[in-house]
Amino acid sequence: MTHLKKRIHLIAAARPNFMKIAPLYHVLARSGWAEPVIVHTGQHYDDNMSDAFFRDFHLPEPHIHLGVGSGSHAEQTGRVMMAYERVLLKDPPDLLVVVGDVNSTLATTIAAAKLGVPIAHLEAGLRSFDMSMPEEINRLVTDRLSHYLWTPSQDGDANLMQEGVAPEKIQFVGNIMIDAFEMLREKIEARSVCTRHHLKAGQYGVVTLHRPSNVDDDDTLKALCEVLVRISKKIPLVFPVHPRTAKRLAETSLLDGLKAQPNLTFCEPLGYIEFMSLVCDARFVLTDSGGVQEETTYLKIPCLTLRPNTERPVTVTTGSNRLCTIKNIEASVDGILQAPCHGFEVPELWDGQTAQRVASSIRKIVGAEEEGVAHGA
Repeated sequence: MTHLKKRIHLIAAARPNFMKIAPLYHVLARSGWAEPVIVHTGQHYDDNMSDAFFRDFHLPEPHIHLGVGSGSHAEQTGRVMMAYERVLLKDPPDLLVVVGDVNSTLATTIAAAKLGVPIAHLEAGLRSFDMSMPEEINRLVTDRLSHYLWTPSQDGDANLMQEGVAPEKIQFVGNIMIDAFEMLREKIEARSVCTRHHLKAGQYGVVTLHRPSNVDDDDTLKALCEVLVRISKKIPLVFPVHPRTAKRLAETSLLDGLKAQPNLTFCEPLGYIEFMSLVCDARFVLTDSGGVQEETTYLKIPCLTLRPNTERPVTVTTGSNRLCTIKNIEASVDGILQAPCHGFEVPELWDGQTAQRVASSIRKIVGAEEEGVAHGA
């Protein structure tokens, strides 16, 4: 009798998703019981924001490509739901694994839940407690509908139990973003991207900004640009510009003025290896990204997060991350430049072994044996 492997759908949609599914994909692909299937929704369609990550992490071409593209939150979510529902009706997986908190995470979860497909959420339990953030809505609904919840830090467990989730549905597995970094650490450390921009390690800052709260309002964006100009006169800045941010800078006629600053370097969105090379050699990072908060915490690099809150409070309590406003960014940068930072800690289970723990959990969930068992059983 021929045994078929258990089919596991891994949803990929945006930069953090690609990095989170990569370690898990490779662990499952090496197993004798799992058939990992990459479902690319197409939420990020720019080459540097999507295809480059597949190349960096040695992922195959997506097995299923929904090709959704851009649009409003509702448009994007609706299109992914409709497209993924057609996939599920034709050939449902034994388990759907969704990661993070983007619109595709929410959309595929809803589609699967309505069809009775088992769902596991990797990076569950994170909360900013800020309902003005679209990602917070995505997290809450995804966790509520998922059958299995894998958390990256123990505050995630506490959040879920506070919301009434049964403890047996929750498993603390650690941070899979660290697995992604360790997969490519050797290549990252060998790349030395800062020299391409004529910068020296430890003598520049990296900037990443894209959230609506920072770039959508004209006055806020202008004030932010003025702060960046002032900071660049104290230490050079490198700014890989997200397509959303580039569009807003062009619309507000701020881009030319920024590009005229001699110590402010703009570049296109970078692949993971290039971006992390920049981060590893940076004196500090100024960001509004969730994932970068985690990466800098692991690397013990000071991070200034331009947000009133974070769904990753462990990055603040360990000391590497600080929440900032436009009014106090410059003072925070001054503090970093004036005194060496120390005393940072790496959170528990941020050890590069999360994918192994998740794969073991999946194997128990689907009841697979090492040689493989019948799909759909």
